[in-house]
Amino acid sequence: MNSDTIQFVLISVVTAATPLIIAAIGELVVERSGILNLGVEGMMIVGAAIGFAAAYESNSTLIGALAGIAAGMALAGLFACLVIGLATNQVATGLALTILGVGLSGLAGAPFVGLKREGAGQLHLPGLSEIPLVGKVLFGEDLFVYFALALVGVVAWFLARTRAGLTLRAVGDNHASAHALGIPVRRVRFLATLFGGGCAGLAGAYISLVYTPFWSPGMTAGRGWIALALVVFASWRPWRLVAGALLFGGATAGQLHAQLLGLPLPAQAMSAVPYLATIAALVALSIWDRRGTAAPAALGTPFVPDR
Repeated sequence: MNSDTIQFVLISVVTAATPLIIAAIGELVVERSGILNLGVEGMMIVGAAIGFAAAYESNSTLIGALAGIAAGMALAGLFACLVIGLATNQVATGLALTILGVGLSGLAGAPFVGLKREGAGQLHLPGLSEIPLVGKVLFGEDLFVYFALALVGVVAWFLARTRAGLTLRAVGDNHASAHALGIPVRRVRFLATLFGGGCAGLAGAYISLVYTPFWSPGMTAGRGWIALALVVFASWRPWRLVAGALLFGGATAGQLHAQLLGLPLPAQAMSAVPYLATIAALVALSIWDRRGTAAPAALGTPFVPDR
């Protein structure tokens, strides 16, 4: 295997990991506030459909990305109204949101099935992009990749170094005490949920605008569920999440390259590799981390002020 082939594989891993990073970092913020949103898959698929439709009609990747963010936030707003405003069961509501998202994406994306458009341009830095083996991996990716890494850095700084981040974590750990101290628990959780929805919508838009780039029903292929598992795998730590996303991205890229090489294995079995890797990683984590995870104490617990 020559250096060009290795570089191509590494680029494939990073590209496959990018939507997982974006969706998972948004869900991490949501869960840090104490909300468990199982509707990430639904938000991603709607973001993919609306993002592609907007980009195709406007011939602008930026408009498509913004439309995907808006679509994800719209579904997240609905979810927040139900679980925060009406204190509905978060698990059941999230699952219903996923089903709703799949249906809406099929409706909105029906006129665009099979259509293709040009993907996002890649960064090119003369001299740096030509470095053997790692040049295009580090300096020749599309802007979404660098945005995803910058977003992780901002979230890590926000949670660890700012007063607002401390407030968010306090709400997620003990909403009753936070409420007693005068913290607007519902507002904090609502804003966190909108942020997570926007990230999920952008992740979906990335798949249809850059990763493929075309629209097809069900094209997120369970990546929203992998993003949820990534948050647990990372123990709610932002930078550990990036390592997990690269691991799962490697599993995704690996099975694609294995199919291209014509390995004598069923295509369905190789397609299952990323999901098997997710299960194996979570099992390994539960065995290795005997001290337990750093899950927010109030995760999944409804907040009703008069209780």
